[in-house]
Amino acid sequence: QVRLVESGGDLVQPGGSLRLSCAASGSIFSIYAMGWYRQAPGKQRELVAIITSGGSTKYADSVKGRFTISRDNAKNTVYLQMNSLKPGGTAIFYCHLKVNGSWYWGPGTQVTVSS
Repeated sequence: QVRLVESGGDLVQPGGSLRLSCAASGSIFSIYAMGWYRQAPGKQRELVAIITSGGSTKYADSVKGRFTISRDNAKNTVYLQMNSLKPGGTAIFYCHLKVNGSWYWGPGTQVTVSS
């Protein structure tokens, strides 16, 4: 069984920064893709960023230049550094990992952007 745990969500002012983490544990043999999604109130879940085992990355246009995804393979952890957070950026952030050939979701971490 594989378990994902996110952390780092918090209340932050517009223009502020946060760093999210998602750690995978359990019977892990390989992790290919590691990604972050977000779901704002009343909206559908959307891709924020994804990183492959080779280090290739993809970002949503709305976060390019402000967010950075990275991974630590030794720790089975993916990070999302978020800078210049915008008003209206409040959402639940979910990590999404392909572990041992199957996709898993984390339970989510709340990010609230408000002054």
